[in-house]
Amino acid sequence: MTDLQGRKDELTANLARVEERIAAACAAAGRKREDVTLIVVTKTYPASDVRILSGLGVRHVAENRDQDAAPKAAECADLPLTWHFVGQLQTNKVRSVVGYADLVQSVDRARLVTALSKEAVRAERELGCLIQVALDADEDGRGERGGVGVGGVEELAARVAEAPGLRLDGLMTVAPLTGDYAGRQQAAFERLMDLSTALRAAHPAANMVSAGMSSDLEQAVAAGATHVRVGTAVLGVRPRLG
Repeated sequence: MTDLQGRKDELTANLARVEERIAAACAAAGRKREDVTLIVVTKTYPASDVRILSGLGVRHVAENRDQDAAPKAAECADLPLTWHFVGQLQTNKVRSVVGYADLVQSVDRARLVTALSKEAVRAERELGCLIQVALDADEDGRGERGGVGVGGVEELAARVAEAPGLRLDGLMTVAPLTGDYAGRQQAAFERLMDLSTALRAAHPAANMVSAGMSSDLEQAVAAGATHVRVGTAVLGVRPRLG
C-alpha cells in the first residue's frame, strides 16, 4: 500500500508540473488552456498507473504496442478513458486495436485504412483516425518514424473520410530527427498546422492536431496543436523493454 501511495504522490507531482507547462505555453501563445488536450502516453507502464492517472483526472491515454495495450485496456475498461493508439500499426493487429482504441493516430497508408474500416464495421464502432504526417519523407514517401509524406495527405484523408466505420479527425506528426526540420520542432509543427488548415477546407470537422511530446510540448502549443502526447514527463523514464 505504501508503494502505491508513493507512486500516486509521484504521478500527482509530475502531472502538476506538466499542467503548469501547458498552462504557461497557452498563456504565452494567447490561447485558452482548455484548447489543448493532454494525452498521457502510458506505454510500458502498468494498468495500476493508468488507474492512478484516471483518479487524478486524466481522460486521454495513448499506447503504441497492441500486445501491451490490449490487456491493459481490458483491465481498465471500467474507467472513463479515451484510448489513443499512436504506434506504427500492422494490419494483422487491426482487429485487436479496434476492440479498444477510440482513435488511431498513426494512419499512414491505404491498406491500413481498408483494414480499419473492415474491422470497425464488423465491431459496429466508429473509429477516429488521424493521418500521421512524415515531415522528413519525400513528397510521396514514408518517414523514418512512420507516416505519409506531405504529398500523400490529401488522398489518404479522402480515403478515411469515405470509409465506413471511420471518422477523419485530423493530423498527427512526430518532430523529425532528420531532414529539413531536424532540431526545428516549432517549424515542423507550424508546417503541420498549415496542412491542417488545408485539410479543414475539404473536411471542416477534421480539426484535431496532435503534436508535441515531453521535450517539445511548448513548441507544439505555440504552433497551435490541439493535443499533446506526454509520457516521460508524467510517468518517468521508461523501463527497458525486454
